Amino acid sequence: FDGVIMGNVGYEKLTAEGAILSGAADMIAFGRPYIANPDLVERFQNDWPLASGDHATYWTYENFPDGDASQGYTDYPVYKA
Repeated sequence: FDGVIMGNVGYEKLTAEGAILSGAADMIAFGRPYIANPDLVERFQNDWPLASGDHATYWTYENFPDGDASQGYTDYPVYKA
């Protein structure tokens, strides 16, 4: 296979770097970590801790469809150093 290989699901900073350096992948996609860490790149660059996401609010929210849709998926703050 001569195309680009993208790894996804379950990677952390070190495992992603290892996969790229070893040639197992050309790039790594981060999905869920971005939900809880809108500043994921900066957190990786500065070795800041990652926030945990609330999986219960990823795809729906309390009292769906009448509840507050701004909670969970879009309300994670950036890291305060």
